[in-house]
Amino acid sequence: MVNCEQAASRILHIKQLRLEGLPEEMRRTLKEVREKRGWTQRNLACRLGLTQTHISSIESGKIVPRYDTLLELVRILDRDLLMVPRALVPVVQSLIRDHLQPDEKGDGEERSLYADADDKESSEESRDEV
Repeated sequence: MVNCEQAASRILHIKQLRLEGLPEEMRRTLKEVREKRGWTQRNLACRLGLTQTHISSIESGKIVPRYDTLLELVRILDRDLLMVPRALVPVVQSLIRDHLQPDEKGDGEERSLYADADDKESSEESRDEV
């Protein structure tokens, strides 16, 4: 049976693991996506039922939002939170980076992660040549 001291020690350990703020990259991405949509902090706050100060505090790292608030925030920005095995994080980050890179035409638009019809034809031609 766990005594009170052991339980208090575990709680203290858990509190020490809490974030001081969202990771800088996540905060920067949230801000960039919001700005890309042309939304001010006040616009986003109104959509979420929060205050502009709360959005500012999240973006600056002064506060860590509750999970449900963070989930609603990323989803309203047309993003999502995803649990990925740590070993696969570099692979997923690479896929996202490649997806956001400008295509050969240089139009800078996001590309599909799946092959286009043109890609399928060229890959079939490549297989025929082998």
